[in-house]
Amino acid sequence: MRPAREEDLPSAERASAALFLEADRRSRRVCEPEIEPRSEAASKQWIERMRYYLQIDPAGCRVAVGEDGDVVGLAMSQNRGDVWYLATYGVLTRYQGQGIGRRLMDAALAHADGRPGLFSSTVHPAATRRYRLAGFTLHPQLRMVGTVDRSTLPAVSGLREGRADDFEWMDRLDERLRGAGHGPDHAYMLDRLRLVVSDDPGRPGYVYIDEEQGRGVLLAAAEPRTAQDLLWEALAASRGDTLVNCITTANHWAVDVGLAARLDIGQEGYLALRGMAEPAPYLASGHFL
Repeated sequence: MRPAREEDLPSAERASAALFLEADRRSRRVCEPEIEPRSEAASKQWIERMRYYLQIDPAGCRVAVGEDGDVVGLAMSQNRGDVWYLATYGVLTRYQGQGIGRRLMDAALAHADGRPGLFSSTVHPAATRRYRLAGFTLHPQLRMVGTVDRSTLPAVSGLREGRADDFEWMDRLDERLRGAGHGPDHAYMLDRLRLVVSDDPGRPGYVYIDEEQGRGVLLAAAEPRTAQDLLWEALAASRGDTLVNCITTANHWAVDVGLAARLDIGQEGYLALRGMAEPAPYLASGHFL
């Protein structure tokens, strides 16, 4: 096990794609579509994102390599102010049970240096056991999937396109909800995603929308009504099947929107939290939490 380097990223991506494909196929419900391998475009995006983590906080990025030099396990974590998050973590199946995962997690938690932390977890029994033993509270997550019934879309007002000069108040909102701002992650996301914000300073809130996938990927607001308006805006951008995920118990306002849009509800892993309250109104990003 050692610090990750940029030249590790192609091998790390292959390991990540393999282990998450296996995990997704194992947890797939009979009624759900077949799980497809990660696309070439998604692989490139993954490598680009890991390169960004290495640039911003390289000490949080660790890999385990086999005798041939290929990556067999990884833990990519980041510190942002007073909060730590785990962006991705896993060990290839054939290398599990050898203590690699424990050592990677120990290194990631050492990097946190006592900061409160969060990450999105699968339901894998061995992994969830490790997370709980490390002191994380596991908050079950819901997800809403399906095609939005466009006749249900309300007329939403009071929103506008976001800009870089919104980051200051967005970070203040993040601090209020999760203990620290996203810092440089906002600039990274703005370069790749559409940002929509509340136009009312008394009702701050924002949502990032992936227009290629037609869904929101991170949402924060000061109160539920603003959060619902932002989620409706994200759903209006959807084309075909969409997804609203990372919905914890404290965020049932999102369930109400999803049901009104005729989406189906299901379960999806856990939001693992340590040293912090459940953020709300908030829908975490799988990548930047």
